[in-house]
Amino acid sequence: MKHHLAIFENFKIRRLYDEKAELWYFSVVDIIQALIQQPDFQTARKYWNKLKERLKKEGNQ
Repeated sequence: MKHHLAIFENFKIRRLYDEKAELWYFSVVDIIQALIQQPDFQTARKYWNKLKERLKKEGNQ
């Protein structure tokens, strides 16, 4: 597996490429941080935790 950084609108998105499965994995928190334009990682992490909690309550995964 290879680690790579992608830049999206000046936000660094951590990603990992699994050569065996030929799949990319991206950091959800990094993507949320870029989408909500939040410079603080911890705020984006809390946002994701709250969203994940709400999705579980609704029966989504």
